Amino acid sequence: MNVLQLIDSLNAGGAERVAVNYANALVSHIKTSHLCATRKEGVLKDSLSKNVSYLFLNKQSTFDLKAIKTLHAFIKNNKIDLIHAHGSSFFIATLVKILNPKLKLIWHDHYGKSEFLNERPKFILKWCLKLFNHVFVVNKKLENWSVQVLNIKSVSYLPNFAIVNDTKSITELKGDNNKRIVCLANLRPQKDHLVLLKAFKEVRYKHPDWSLHFIGQDFNDEYSLSIKLFIKENNLEYHAFIYGSCLDVFNILKQANIAVLPSKSEGLPVALLEYGLAKLPVIATNVGDCSKVISHSSEGFLIEPENHKVLANAIETYINNIDLRTQVAENLNLKVLSTFSEANALALLIKIYKNYQK
Repeated sequence: MNVLQLIDSLNAGGAERVAVNYANALVSHIKTSHLCATRKEGVLKDSLSKNVSYLFLNKQSTFDLKAIKTLHAFIKNNKIDLIHAHGSSFFIATLVKILNPKLKLIWHDHYGKSEFLNERPKFILKWCLKLFNHVFVVNKKLENWSVQVLNIKSVSYLPNFAIVNDTKSITELKGDNNKRIVCLANLRPQKDHLVLLKAFKEVRYKHPDWSLHFIGQDFNDEYSLSIKLFIKENNLEYHAFIYGSCLDVFNILKQANIAVLPSKSEGLPVALLEYGLAKLPVIATNVGDCSKVISHSSEGFLIEPENHKVLANAIETYINNIDLRTQVAENLNLKVLSTFSEANALALLIKIYKNYQK
C-alpha cells in the first residue's frame, strides 16, 4: 500500500511524534510511506526518514483551495491508497476523499482532554467521520466515546509507542548534576505546570540544590505568562528553567534524575513512554491511560491530579531514596519495552491497514 500520514504541524507534540514515528517505521513494511504537514512545519521535520516522501501544504484557512488542490494532486501522483489522518487533520482528509472517492480514510484520535469529553465539539466530527473507514484511539475512554457518542462502527484502541531518537545532542540542562527534575510537556493548561511549580517550591525548602526543567513548546500566551510570573514572584529564576521545544529529547532525559507529568487530562502520553525508555523514576497523574503504563507502585508514582502537596511528597520520597528511584525506573523500562513497543503497535496498525487493501 501507499500510505500518507496527515498531521497539522510538525511541532514537538505527542500526536506529531506519533505521526512521524509511524511514517518512519512503515517504510520497511509498506510500498511507500508519506507524510504531509498541513499548517505548520516544526522541529520534528528533521526527524523524518529520508525514505519518507514529504509534503508541506502551508494551509492558511479551513477551505484553502490551493492547499486542497495541492494535496489532491499529491495523492494522485503518488497513487496514495490510504490516508491516516491525525487529530484535527480529519477535515481536509474529508475534503480530498470527496475528490478521490476510492481513497480509504483512517482517523487517529489523539484528544488529550479525555477527562472532559462532555465539552468536546462533535457536530462537524460526526459528519466527516461518515466518510472514514476506521478510527484509532489512544485510550479506552476515547474508544467508548467514539462508539457511544459518534456512533463509530469500526474503532480500535491503538497504544502509543516511543522510540529512542539519535538526534545530535544540543541541549545542556542547567543546575547541579544528579539533582534535576524534568517535565516533558508543551506549555498548555491541561499539562498543569503550575501544580508542579507549587510542589517544587515546597520541595526546595528541604532540598535547595535541586532544579526543575520544563521541555516543550512555549506558545507565549496567557498560560505561558502565568508560569513565568510564578517563577519570578517566587524567586525561582535560578532553579526553574524553560527551554521551549527541543528535538534531542533523550539527550535531555539522560541529564535528568526524576521525571514528572502533572497533567489534568491525557490520552496515552508519549512523554510517559519516553521517560520509561530513558530509565527515569516517574511521577504521573492518574488521568487518561497513564494507569496502563504505571499500573503498579513498583513502576512509579501514580497520583491524583491538581494536588501539589501529594506531588511534593512523591518528589521528596524519590529524592530521599536513590534505591527506590533505580528500582522503579528499571521496572518501568521493562514495562514500556514489552507492552508499548514499536513492533506491537505496528502489528496492530498493519492488520487494520490490510483490511483496506485493494
